[in-house]
Amino acid sequence: MTVASLGDQDLELSLLRFLSAELTRGYFLEHNEAKYTERRERVYTCMRIPRELEKLMVFGIFLCLDAFLYVFTLLPLRVFLALFRLFTLPCYGLRDRRLLQPAQVCDILKGVILVICYFMMHYVDYSMMYHLIRGQSVIKLYIIYNMLEVADRLFSSFGQDILDALYWTATEPKERKRAHIGVIPHFFMAVLYVFLHAILIMVQATTLNVAFNSHNKSLLTIMMSNNFVEIKGSVFKKFEKNNLFQMSNSDIKERFTNYVLLLIVCLRNMEQFSWNPDHLWVLFPDVCMVIASETAVDIVKHAFITKFNDITADVYSEYRASLAFDLVSSRQKNAYTDYSDSVARRMGFIPLPLAVLLIRVVTSSIKVQGILSYACVILFYFGLISLKVLNSIVLLGKSCQYVKEAKMEEKLFNPPPASAPGKPPNKSQNKCKPSQEENLSASVTSQPVHPKENVIPLLVASSSDQFLTTPDGDEKDITQESSELKHRSSKKDLLEVDRFTICGNRID
Repeated sequence: MTVASLGDQDLELSLLRFLSAELTRGYFLEHNEAKYTERRERVYTCMRIPRELEKLMVFGIFLCLDAFLYVFTLLPLRVFLALFRLFTLPCYGLRDRRLLQPAQVCDILKGVILVICYFMMHYVDYSMMYHLIRGQSVIKLYIIYNMLEVADRLFSSFGQDILDALYWTATEPKERKRAHIGVIPHFFMAVLYVFLHAILIMVQATTLNVAFNSHNKSLLTIMMSNNFVEIKGSVFKKFEKNNLFQMSNSDIKERFTNYVLLLIVCLRNMEQFSWNPDHLWVLFPDVCMVIASETAVDIVKHAFITKFNDITADVYSEYRASLAFDLVSSRQKNAYTDYSDSVARRMGFIPLPLAVLLIRVVTSSIKVQGILSYACVILFYFGLISLKVLNSIVLLGKSCQYVKEAKMEEKLFNPPPASAPGKPPNKSQNKCKPSQEENLSASVTSQPVHPKENVIPLLVASSSDQFLTTPDGDEKDITQESSELKHRSSKKDLLEVDRFTICGNRID
């Protein structure tokens, strides 16, 4: 009896001690301060992502708007000046070997492609396409819309290459006159591309229009839920800064294209209801729903990508500075191409097919009759020119500010290395000019080189200190680290990466 009572007493005391320990147990987080500080910084980074991402998105959307307005405003004027020079050339005589400057040749090619594709689009019946798509089932339309998104990215990937091939074939120096015949197949290929891409975007707009006009809104809900599939396809993949930059540019292009598609849908619906302003308020909630879902998906996607890959929110300011650098460098006298082509290469946004479709929809939806209507069209054109000029001035000022904040002014005056494609630069030049190479291969928004990074080349270059301070094994490690450091700096250079037109979030 005594032993049993003592055992019960020990069991009771241990149970009490366990309960008291559970009730009074504390947290000693200060012993693992670094870990919890890092977790807190991750939370702060996720909270900063929406603001930094939307800054980049707004800046990129206005860049796309600038390139898009260029097609309607300055391109017709440049084509008129080029044709005026071509027709008045006999009056002035052949002073130069070139009849036209390369920029004027490219402008005429763009204008002719626009005109030809516009007349070709008249043979595509929008009403028949609308009723054909409306008669399909919801699941079939959902599959069609997904296929159209994939096809749009593929077209954007290959389209700018076709246009660049045309521009270079038309402007490259030719020794024989019959070499100019090569422009003809490139021209027909470019016309075919712009026409097919415009039809593709028209089918996208028609599908979206059917979703807006469906009674139960089930198709619109399914199409918006399709955006959330992007989170599954991109969040759980490994991303580096360059890959995230590609995906950000793709998201900018996609969002701007969606805005233009929504504008086309509103124009078609307003035409069907005789431009009744009350119907615009019926469309307004659906338009806001589509824009809000796209914005929410982008925020969630970028927030978790940066969290899982340990990328800070400051990286979006670097991306913005890289886009600003493209704009500022295109305004220089020695710029290679026009900025609209630079935007196309960087973001995969090609304005020609979208412009052809918008012109086709506007001319078929709005009837211009009478002198007053033509006067309104002329005033509207001057308003577009004013908007283009104002947008360009504001963008240029903001871009100069972002370039100064990123300390990239010296790169504007450094010419790119003139080396043949596929051949490495000369070793003697690398030895004689290490500082220039480091400036050219540095990251877009990297800060000035810290003293710690300068220690490595100094140790390797000094022949007397190698035997005193570093053994052979350490010397090999230092040289390997220096080569890896150069490889990383060249790999992380955002300005050197040119192909952003592939499916942005599919790159591993």
